[in-house]
Amino acid sequence: MFGYYFNLAMLSLKRNKVLTALMVLAIAVGIGASMTTLTVMHILSGDPLPGRSTHLYYPQVDPTPDNSYYGHHKYPLPMMDDRSAVDLWSAHRADRQALVVDSAVKVRSPDSSLPLMMLGMTSTTADFFPMFGVPFEYGSAWTPADDAGHARVAVISSNLNARLFGGKDSVGKTLRLKDSDVRIVGVLKPWRPIPRFYSVAGGIGANGQGADPYAKPEDVFTPYFTGLEINDGNFQQYTCWGNPPVPGHLENSPCVWVSLWVELGSAAKASAYRDFMANYVQQQKALGRFQQTDTRMLDLMGWLDAEHVIPSDAQLQMWLAFAFLAICLFNTVGLLLAKFLRRGGEIGVRRALGASHRAVFAQCLTEAGLIGFIGGVGGWLLTLVGLWLVRRQQTPYSDLVHMDTAMFTMTIGLAIAVSLLAGTLPALRASRIAPALQLKTL
Repeated sequence: MFGYYFNLAMLSLKRNKVLTALMVLAIAVGIGASMTTLTVMHILSGDPLPGRSTHLYYPQVDPTPDNSYYGHHKYPLPMMDDRSAVDLWSAHRADRQALVVDSAVKVRSPDSSLPLMMLGMTSTTADFFPMFGVPFEYGSAWTPADDAGHARVAVISSNLNARLFGGKDSVGKTLRLKDSDVRIVGVLKPWRPIPRFYSVAGGIGANGQGADPYAKPEDVFTPYFTGLEINDGNFQQYTCWGNPPVPGHLENSPCVWVSLWVELGSAAKASAYRDFMANYVQQQKALGRFQQTDTRMLDLMGWLDAEHVIPSDAQLQMWLAFAFLAICLFNTVGLLLAKFLRRGGEIGVRRALGASHRAVFAQCLTEAGLIGFIGGVGGWLLTLVGLWLVRRQQTPYSDLVHMDTAMFTMTIGLAIAVSLLAGTLPALRASRIAPALQLKTL
């Protein structure tokens, strides 16, 4: 029966080419605009670590002397002072944990003719790489013993390895960071989590990129304490409530500037870690170092949501595009209604020959669905054009935008669903046409 309805729909579309073209165009333009923005949102709001994110948490404690630093917020500041972060990390109460701080550093290699470069550096701990599933092309991460021993080692990105060493295995070679030499122990494969979740806190990052959660990862990774020694004086604070003991040096200062991530394999472990944090702040308050006892620990996706990493302009564009799609939907309803009612005589004859209300309704919906499919193909093409235009814009995330299989399927599915929705009312009206009245007008 569907084949019969499909043939009738094809004949109807061919008879009214102009009206068909208008409906297809309305759906294609609406789908193209909405799916362009929806694809951008799909890219920007995705889970950067599927399968891992539910076990990764971002602890927060409040070392500030009073709550005046919150402004209108009721939660601890988004970063920690280094003493609190190191205390929690050193307790080893999580399955894995990683201290993270970014800075800009001068980089060059004795084995390369390239001039001195200013690049981003992440100073972290050994668990960073297995905890976040970071892939290696050559070598491996440093060890916990390297963290404790302040070893002069580094892991570099695939991009930096290609620039300095032509993409060859550079493990064992020397890299000069600022005024210190370090030994390369690992080279990453191309790796770009979207968003760059581990350093979105507070918008502080390396080489002026910290406020951009969609920037590429840093090119150099060093052990946390090694990085602090090598690049001392070049780290940025999120905020301070006093002067550092040594101007320009943030260690043991009244400033928040360090992030801590922990991996907890179960809800029970997460609950136990929250209790551990609560006990820690009570101890620090008893020592007179803390005045506040507030703590918070969100999982990875909860933290990204709290930090509002999705650009507000992308969200606004999405809502505007769907409003435009709704306008196109109403226009399609009107066009379909006009099209079906103009065929009242044909529908009357079918009803007189025994066609049921349901059969006429199904015939009309089949035609609407076919219009939606054709409009969906047109909308897909317009979406590709829209995404191409987005990639030409000077936005932090423009180079990330692409259409995957899921979004292609959604484009076609949404077009058909919209057309079926638009065709429901006209199809109901057409199926209720009185055959006797229509036959009298023939």
